[in-house]
Amino acid sequence: MATPIEEIKRLKIDVESRDLPEELKKQVTLRLEQLSGLTDSPTFLPEFDRINKYVDWILTLPWNKRSQDNLDLEHARQILDKNHHGLIEIKERVLEYLSVMKLKLEKKEGEDILRAPILCFVGLVGTGKTTIASSIAEAMGRQFARIPFGGMGDPLDLRGQSRMYAESEPGKIIKALRTTGSKNCVVLLDEIDRVTDQGRSSIMGVLVELLDPEQNKSFIDHYIDYPVDLSEVLFIATANNTNNISTAVLDRLEPIQMPSYTDSEKITIGKSYMLPKLIRQAGIPVDSFVIEDNVWPQIVRPLGYDAGMRTLERSIQAMVRKAAWKIVQGQEKTFRITTDNVKQFLQ
Repeated sequence: MATPIEEIKRLKIDVESRDLPEELKKQVTLRLEQLSGLTDSPTFLPEFDRINKYVDWILTLPWNKRSQDNLDLEHARQILDKNHHGLIEIKERVLEYLSVMKLKLEKKEGEDILRAPILCFVGLVGTGKTTIASSIAEAMGRQFARIPFGGMGDPLDLRGQSRMYAESEPGKIIKALRTTGSKNCVVLLDEIDRVTDQGRSSIMGVLVELLDPEQNKSFIDHYIDYPVDLSEVLFIATANNTNNISTAVLDRLEPIQMPSYTDSEKITIGKSYMLPKLIRQAGIPVDSFVIEDNVWPQIVRPLGYDAGMRTLERSIQAMVRKAAWKIVQGQEKTFRITTDNVKQFLQ
């Protein structure tokens, strides 16, 4: 079993051999040297655990790791069309955004890209705000992380807590970087209007720092306690409405309204996108589950009008699950949903 001194030497080698900022290396190496003199102290083990956890975090952050951007507009259009029906204006805005990035990179003017407003998709629940953000990441070939703001009441959730406190850890921003392993990932700030009233002003202050290109080059997480460059992160925000978003944050956003879906659009999405995916996920043979065209209006509006797609998706899921159950029981192998039997599957 390794001695405390050997463990400290191992940490030193890990820190010195990795691609970390030089100043951070010096700070951590100095702290490890100081720790070497405390091996006989009763405080050694708790302090060693703290610094061991800290070293693990800084070694797994993408200080200089980035993915290769794919800014081919035709590829992006194909991804957006594959994942989303309609939304023509939204797709055009995204392609315009990528076009600016492409031109700036070709002219070696990458710094100016950072000053472009952050896209913020605004719309009712289920209108596709989150999924189009993930499609943008897919189209660009970037890693994707989502940070939910619903119910968030403490800015430390974003900024982390000092290592002085027991069980402290980094905030959600640093965790997103670690999860993606890329400093130019896409980070979705989801439902930024749904933070608590008590924490709204302080959380909006952190958001201003995140979204401002002059400030996010040296973002300070209280746990990491060293400037982290977020300037290459592509932030995308969503909100149900903009009423609860501070003016300072709105100044850094470009709100894009997500339209509600008509019944006709829902039917197309249900038939062409949702049903094939849900059948495949349930393990049901593709041609063994068919919904007749004249049944779809009943599926789209089982309980009245709904602006989003979640109710429709739940209805289709319920029908597919019922079919899967019948297949496992050996009752039926093929299903044709008609106006006569649709209620049996929707119950």
